Amino acid sequence: MPTPDPARATDPVAAPAPGGANVAEQLVRLTRRMQRAQKHRMAQLDLAFTPAQSRLLRMVAHYGDTPPRMADLAARLEVVPRAVTTLVDALEEQDAVRRVPDPANRRVVRVELTGTGRATLDALRSARRSAAEDILAPLSTEQRDTLGGLLATLVDREGPHR
Repeated sequence: MPTPDPARATDPVAAPAPGGANVAEQLVRLTRRMQRAQKHRMAQLDLAFTPAQSRLLRMVAHYGDTPPRMADLAARLEVVPRAVTTLVDALEEQDAVRRVPDPANRRVVRVELTGTGRATLDALRSARRSAAEDILAPLSTEQRDTLGGLLATLVDREGPHR
């Protein structure tokens, strides 16, 4: 039996909500568990990418055949351009992306995936799927479908921070 967390007894935010568990706390715990499981899978594959680097790779791939500008990436990631420069520098060192000049404006720098970057992204996706499968294993197909529908409702909802 797990040792009770003393903070939960006195912290009204950490304590279960009346009539059921605190959903926000459960989501945070599940997210952390998913991140740990994904990190473990990545370590097994010998992938040494930070979550921010992984996210940048996914974002660059999202743009498809037209590599994004550094400024586009900064805006989508909601970070300052310097942060994107640091991420791209690290990914370039690992041969996952390369900077290319914009054909219409040579002052503009775009970022494209390399073959190594595409392979890495495939491995990252596989690690994420495997981690999710491990976590969702106790659920029946019906429960997974229900959870998927509920999460889709929340993810697809337009919110103030989009």
